[in-house]
Amino acid sequence: MTAPRISFEFFPPQSLDASFKLWETVQVLAPMQPNFVSVTYGAGGTTRKLTHEAVGTIKRNYGLNVAAHLTCVDASRAETLEIAEAYAEVGVTEIVALRGDAPKGADRFTPHKDGFAHSAELVEALAKTGKFKIRVGAYPEPHPDAADRFADVTWLKRKIDAGASSAITQFFFEADTFFRFRDACVKAGISAPIIPGILPIQSWDGTKKFAARCGTSVPQRLDEGFAAAKRDGREDLLALTQCTTLCSRLIEGGVEDLHFYTLNRPELTREVVRALGIAPELAPQIALEKVA
Repeated sequence: MTAPRISFEFFPPQSLDASFKLWETVQVLAPMQPNFVSVTYGAGGTTRKLTHEAVGTIKRNYGLNVAAHLTCVDASRAETLEIAEAYAEVGVTEIVALRGDAPKGADRFTPHKDGFAHSAELVEALAKTGKFKIRVGAYPEPHPDAADRFADVTWLKRKIDAGASSAITQFFFEADTFFRFRDACVKAGISAPIIPGILPIQSWDGTKKFAARCGTSVPQRLDEGFAAAKRDGREDLLALTQCTTLCSRLIEGGVEDLHFYTLNRPELTREVVRALGIAPELAPQIALEKVA
């Protein structure tokens, strides 16, 4: 089995303890030779400044290829493009362009009166600058706001046609879920790479809640397996086995890239990556006071 290219998602810290956790996560995973790493916005764009600071620090201190998340939430077009320009000024040339979730307290996304109506408009504006490689989100199972089961493929094609060069999927639990979506995208004329998003299961109860919010179906066999593993004290072993098996099936099906949602908890992701045959390089030694 050929080892895949890998990438990691981090989220920006909102406290001193969380800051130390982020830099520990980067320190642990940077030696695994990621193709790129991404840094998220908080819900509703609430960590915009923190995201920018984290992106700059990772780029400067670790030399990793950083893709900064950028959303359409609570900002005008001009403000959003100013943020993109600030990324370019610190040498960040990749952006993950997303519509974004509704702000806290809102039932659904509503565009800013002077903002981008949706992610395809954001992609088009970023592409016109000529400064960025643009990645977008994709949904192998229906997005909660999707009009029908074909809408996610239609929207992905629209974003690719607007200038995106690749897509990263929402997480899923069955390899066949991804393969069906990939086949539908090919049938729709989408030739850009679609990178599976992988969520190593740190907490099964927490993962199920997350899945319910984003429309990811939970296989009964997995629910029953984690219930039994919890009784036997083998949850960590099952999580490692489940994630490694999913990744292996995807690779056997022709997948060449995997994107891991780390939740700033690096150990399980590192063990999965090692199991896939990726050996770490010597870790860069970064003084903590430089990045905290």
